[in-house]
Amino acid sequence: MFRSFTIALASLYVTTTGVLIAGIYYVHQVLGVQEWGIIAFVSLLITLVVGGVLAKIAIAPLREHFYHLERFSKETLHELNLPINTITANTQMLRKTHNDEKSLKRLERIEVAAEMLKERYNELDYLIKKQTERESIESFDLREVVEERLGFLRSLYPAVHWEVNMESCEVRLDRIGFGKVIDNLVENGVKYSPVNPHITISQYNYTLTICDRGIGMDEITLMRIYDRYFQNDTTIPGYGIGLSLVKRYCDRHHIMLHVSSKMGEGTCVKLEFKKGK
Repeated sequence: MFRSFTIALASLYVTTTGVLIAGIYYVHQVLGVQEWGIIAFVSLLITLVVGGVLAKIAIAPLREHFYHLERFSKETLHELNLPINTITANTQMLRKTHNDEKSLKRLERIEVAAEMLKERYNELDYLIKKQTERESIESFDLREVVEERLGFLRSLYPAVHWEVNMESCEVRLDRIGFGKVIDNLVENGVKYSPVNPHITISQYNYTLTICDRGIGMDEITLMRIYDRYFQNDTTIPGYGIGLSLVKRYCDRHHIMLHVSSKMGEGTCVKLEFKKGK
């Protein structure tokens, strides 16, 4: 598909160039116009018209491809919602009839897994909507959103020691996207802290810092952390897109992003927000 699109663009370039040259020749030689300003204007006008028509023809297959991809994504996302709700509803019913400790632990694991699926569902829904609609910018308290996300993350990572010190700080951003930023940064900290994970979250005067005491990174690795699909340790599950998404969000909302790390000591990520932003 993309090979055909490349060929179409190359053909568009060659055709419009040929039309421009032919237009200049026709106006100058056939019509006998000697004023180069008029020649250039008429030739450019012809080229724009022809180029516009050809561009629509060339881009049509690509537009159709993305239309079908978007429709397929929305339909798939809609179908995912049903099994998630079914799992949640049935675990709630099972809790009424199973009260022994072993069964309750199993149900709790199912509920956590269902909650993880629901979070990924919400994330996909957000990403799809972001491609077709404007982001919803609103004012909110940083501490409120961080605590909201930690309420979910604590249930996923019960072995993590959390140290949180935050104060109220109002910002104006895309709230859902910011929640995804927190999720990615915390999950990275936990993922790269294989032994006794310890996450510290602090916020003071429009600066939010998230630190872990994990394996850390060297200077060479730090230079590549924003590369899409790059992973510091390929033995650790993941896709290597988390920090790439965080970086794009911060750039889009003018948030200063700083990452510092030392091998064997851990990593700190600092987000600096503009006052009144």
